[in-house]
Amino acid sequence: MAAPTIKLNNGLEIPVIGLGTWQSKPEEVTNAVEYALKEAGYRHIDCAWAYDNEKEVGEGIRRSGVPRSEIFVTSKLWCTHHHRVEEALDETLANLGTDYLDLYLIHWPIHLNPNGNHPKFPTRPDGSRDVLTDWPIRDTWAQMEAVLAKGKVRAIGVSNFSERILERDLLPYAKVVPAVNQVELHLYNPQLGLVEYLKSKGIVPQAYSPLGSTNSPLLQDETAAALAQQYGLSTADVLLGYLVAKDIVTLPKSVTPARIKSNLEGALAAAKKLTKEDIAKLDGVAASGKQNRLIQPPWGVDLGFDNWPVRVQGQ
Repeated sequence: MAAPTIKLNNGLEIPVIGLGTWQSKPEEVTNAVEYALKEAGYRHIDCAWAYDNEKEVGEGIRRSGVPRSEIFVTSKLWCTHHHRVEEALDETLANLGTDYLDLYLIHWPIHLNPNGNHPKFPTRPDGSRDVLTDWPIRDTWAQMEAVLAKGKVRAIGVSNFSERILERDLLPYAKVVPAVNQVELHLYNPQLGLVEYLKSKGIVPQAYSPLGSTNSPLLQDETAAALAQQYGLSTADVLLGYLVAKDIVTLPKSVTPARIKSNLEGALAAAKKLTKEDIAKLDGVAASGKQNRLIQPPWGVDLGFDNWPVRVQGQ
């Protein structure tokens, strides 16, 4: 079963459901990607240099036998690589064994010290993250636009960008408007204002952790469970279908074949069955006291998101 697609602002079509690969162990992700493409009907794989499994994702793509031209592949520029976008992209392309990406994202609007004490998470002497606070994100974006112009990627976008950072630090300087913004979106962190803003700018919202993260409370939610029972679906189906029905590209992660299959089929079934009233009810769940942002790396920088208190080192 293939997922329907959404048109990006440059005319490219992106499948509305993709396989997430964050926290998928290298030895498991090859089989997961192969199964998703070959057996379950996925045509969209979301990966990143920082996940430390791009080579194995590439192997899964090759083993699937599905032509590269039929697969939408996304990867992300890591925070220590903002000063050398093309070089970082070339490494990702080599890892994946492909000569282009369909979509390349800036993983976070944070430039970590490329000459720090760790290749991925450099820290200062006090233990805080070694962030280069004077680096303008527009300089990273200009390099993203350059690799797009070269044809190494078919679309460029961002991840974990708030409305404030887009409005103040990126869009005024951009020649190319980001095609997507991939952020944490789910029942308990719907970010309704941000989603509305993105759509007004022609930027497609993408949802990572749509089922929550490890040991997530979402699967026990009473409102979602009641709708699942009403429609003969699973709670996971409702959580995913809720996002798909709102034209949000949804990226559930799993390495279990049965779940990989049901995430795609169940999400599409739920998206068809949920009414406008159901969606409105689900939109109100977080505001009723269940708001919960699950992914909050300790950057020590205010990224401009609602419901994300910045923890300053030592407090």
